Amino acid sequence: MTQIDFYILQPGGRGNRYTLATRLAEKAWSAGHRVLVVTESDEDLRHMDRLLWVHRDQSFIPHGILGKADPALNPVLLGTPDDAGDEHDVLINLCMAIPEYFSRFERVAECVDQDKLPLEASRERYRFYQGCGYPLSVHKIN
Repeated sequence: MTQIDFYILQPGGRGNRYTLATRLAEKAWSAGHRVLVVTESDEDLRHMDRLLWVHRDQSFIPHGILGKADPALNPVLLGTPDDAGDEHDVLINLCMAIPEYFSRFERVAECVDQDKLPLEASRERYRFYQGCGYPLSVHKIN
């Protein structure tokens, strides 16, 4: 069964849910996982692409856009909720809703900041996962 982790930036914490997703993608990739970061829109997808390029001065996170980049060369892929390709390891969700294909992933990371609308949507996602019996963990990030 898919493990669901909510990473919640606490008030006054550094960054937002996008920078948090970048840190999580780097950590998962460094641990040998394949990662799919799902964004709400093409604009958000381009924003994540830029963040992954400039995340750290002295490191590089090999990534590309799903459907355009070679998955064999890019263990971190960016996509929208419409398609997950052949990915099934780690899903980082930046969407307001839960992608339909979430349950085929080993892990789902929900990135939450204190922005009002996404915060409320994350509470709804939490209730959904909880009601379906998925194993949940909450990580408070300062």
